[in-house]
Amino acid sequence: MSAAPQPPLPSLPVTFRPTRTRVVLYSVALAQFVALVAIALALPKLSGGERFSFVATGMLVGAVLLLLSRPKVVARQEGVTVVNLTTRRELAWAQIVRVNLRLGDPWVHLDLADGTSLPAMGIQPGIARDQAIRDARALRDLTEKHGALDHTAG
Repeated sequence: MSAAPQPPLPSLPVTFRPTRTRVVLYSVALAQFVALVAIALALPKLSGGERFSFVATGMLVGAVLLLLSRPKVVARQEGVTVVNLTTRRELAWAQIVRVNLRLGDPWVHLDLADGTSLPAMGIQPGIARDQAIRDARALRDLTEKHGALDHTAG
């Protein structure tokens, strides 16, 4: 019995991000903002400050949802950029020792050469498990290819 053929490596640069999750977050952000603005305009006994608080709450909740949609992992010839909720980290290929996505993990973890682990929230199995597994494998294969090149060069 032969093994299934490996899919080809994606060409660089490539961006991994949880697309379905982003669509849901964008949709919920817009829907809740529209609903709160509609409520602010529809309730006749609200003062101007109360109306403003409805709109401001919609904007705040929307901003948090958009922040949650920010994570991505960008693989380039030079290395990998990991963008999480509030942080961005540039890594050379040689810094990444292993790409991990274990059963039950909320996202990929990158084991780094300095002994630490970096969450890469741009690849998360949430509502698109199969895509996350494909993305994690692609990033792992790219890391093995480019990390090996970096180790032989230096």
